[in-house]
Amino acid sequence: MDEPASPDPAAAREVFYDGGCPLCRAEISAYRRMQGAERIAFRDASAGEAPPEITPARALARFHVRRMDGRLVSGFRAFLAVWRVSPRLAPLARALDRAPFRWIGEAAYRLFLPMRRLWRGTPR
Repeated sequence: MDEPASPDPAAAREVFYDGGCPLCRAEISAYRRMQGAERIAFRDASAGEAPPEITPARALARFHVRRMDGRLVSGFRAFLAVWRVSPRLAPLARALDRAPFRWIGEAAYRLFLPMRRLWRGTPR
């Protein structure tokens, strides 16, 4: 499949993840294997690779992505940005990147966050 003439501005350029979380590492491992992932720089926030405009604690608290347009997004929008890089997942990401799907996705992500702490072994 041919590359698009210009990259999707809402697609991920950099991914900031919590390398101290086993579930996060497994998910990032899957993302690294997807078609298009070679265009993403994966940064382990637990190893000090947090985006400069937020604190390391904030970087570890939520999933963050810098999009091609330079915007830093987190939570469900960050997942959508990663999915937009994959030719197979991009159509789904574009479909879900609107109301009410963004709201529902973000609500589900926020419900999941307390459970992630259990996998990581960090207190509340």
